Formats: sequence, C-alpha cells, structure tokens
Amino acid sequence: MRRPPQTISVVTPVHPASIPYLTDAYASLRAQRMPPGWQWRWLVQEDGQTGEVAAALPQDRRISVGHNRPGGPGVTRTMALSRVNGPLVKVLDADDRLTSDALVRDIAVLTADPTVGWTTAAALDLLSDHSTVRMATDPPGGRLPAGTVHRSWQEDAYRLPVHPATLCIRTDLLLALGGWLALPASEDTGLLLAASTVSDGHFIDEPGLLYRKWPGQATNQQAHWSPTERADRIQVIESRVAALARLRIGPTSSTPQGR
Repeated sequence: MRRPPQTISVVTPVHPASIPYLTDAYASLRAQRMPPGWQWRWLVQEDGQTGEVAAALPQDRRISVGHNRPGGPGVTRTMALSRVNGPLVKVLDADDRLTSDALVRDIAVLTADPTVGWTTAAALDLLSDHSTVRMATDPPGGRLPAGTVHRSWQEDAYRLPVHPATLCIRTDLLLALGGWLALPASEDTGLLLAASTVSDGHFIDEPGLLYRKWPGQATNQQAHWSPTERADRIQVIESRVAALARLRIGPTSSTPQGR
C-alpha cells in the first residue's frame, strides 16, 4: 500500500501591511521541488479578522487560512499550530521569499539525523533595488551544538549568529517548547534560542531565504527599538533559556523526530 506523503507545514503570520507581499511568498513556495514522499502545506494566519488575507490568496488546496483576534506575531504564529499535521514546521514571513530548494535542504538534514532538532540557513537581505546582501556573521555550515547559539547571542550584544526567519523545526520539539513567545517582537528569537538550548541544530550554508528590507517591516518600527521594551524582551528570553537549561529538558540524544 502506498504511504501518504509526509508534510512540512509552512507557517506565515500576516498583518495588513504585509498582504501585498503574499503573492511573492506564494510564488517562492510553488517553485519548491519536493523530495519523494513529501509535500508542503502553507498555514497562513491573519493577525486580525478582516478577511483580507483570504481574499488576497489564490485557490490552492495546499493553502490553509486562519485568523485570530489581534495579538501580535507570536500569538498569531502559535495559533497556526492548531492546523499542523506533519513532522516539520518551517517559518516563512509574509514579506519574505524562499530560495530554490530551501525545503529540500531542510528536509534532507532533519531526516538524515534524528539527533538534530532544527535547522537554520544563510539568508540574503533583499533590498529595494532588488540587490541582495549576505549576513556577515554566518557561522560555518554544519552542526550547532546545544548552547552555542545562546552564547554567541550574549557575546555579540544580543545579535543572533543565524537568522530566525530561516528556522525549520521538528513539530514535537516546537510544541514541547510551547510555540512562540507571546512577545510584541523577538518571538522568533525566543523560540530559536529555546530550541537551541535543548537540542543540537544544523546551519545550512547555502542561502535559503530572501529577507525583504522595507519601511513597513516590524523591525523598522520605532517601538521595536525602545530601550525599555527591548531590555524586557531580552530578560524574558534569557529567563526562559536559563530555566530550560536548569530543567535539562529534551537531551540532544533523544530529540523527538516529530509526529
């Protein structure tokens, strides 16, 4: 009997300003080659209940649209988990684009080694003139032992050495960590640091994402750089990492493979 395909669930939170970019995000998903026995499903979640997101998307059985009352990106991402039904979850922000074969590379790493709980990849900043710039802080490709991402974050003035918008994570690990933090921003940083505290990861040196730089993105807003709020976000993330380290949850040798 033929086995049903495995699913990688691509989670995308959307707020009104990012709706115009969904077409590009969808095109990058549709262009993905999938390994035998795998399929993608796009879980698009609106932060609000306007109905505008559903209207902006094409008819495609692989797209699942949900919505929640306004709660910010962390709440919106986590609400999308109610529709996940596969072993892997991939992050894709509404204003970004996957590069060719990004999903193939994520799946290859996570199916080859059950002791790796998550992957990130190199990212290219996509500028308004359509040129791209690679992050200068990328580590060498390969395994990232548990704890190394957090140490680097602390030592580099709370800047991550890998891009959280490229994260692919085992569904069971994501659920065990409670999803994304309910913060107004840095919820993706918080999840990545939590996952990298309890499980080894893997950095894919080949670019997997075009990270769009534009005035409306959340990290360009003044509130994002409020010293008081930023300090509070860092403190919450640090406290979560410290608690996970003390509890010794999810040793690397038994990282779950997903559902």
